[in-house]
Amino acid sequence: MAGMPPVDISKLQLVQELEIEMMSDMYNRMTAACHKKCIPPKYKDAELGKGESVCLDRCIAKYLDIHERIGKKLTQLSVQDEDLMKRMQTEQQQQPRT
Repeated sequence: MAGMPPVDISKLQLVQELEIEMMSDMYNRMTAACHKKCIPPKYKDAELGKGESVCLDRCIAKYLDIHERIGKKLTQLSVQDEDLMKRMQTEQQQQPRT
């Protein structure tokens, strides 16, 4: 791994903690949203009905799909921003200083 920068353990740990926090937040939001949408406030049965189960499955699938799409888009935008910053720095370094 000759060309790779050294790994900073504290930064890696921070990234992992943030990832866990974000996934926990996403799970809590998804649970609350799908519960509100699919399960009536007054429970009639101890078990989920077929309609409730189907609704929950679809709701969760949509939630996770959108979460994945947004993540990909944010990653794409982040890469574009990094490329733009690198180009701007290169242009500034190439400009003659007065």
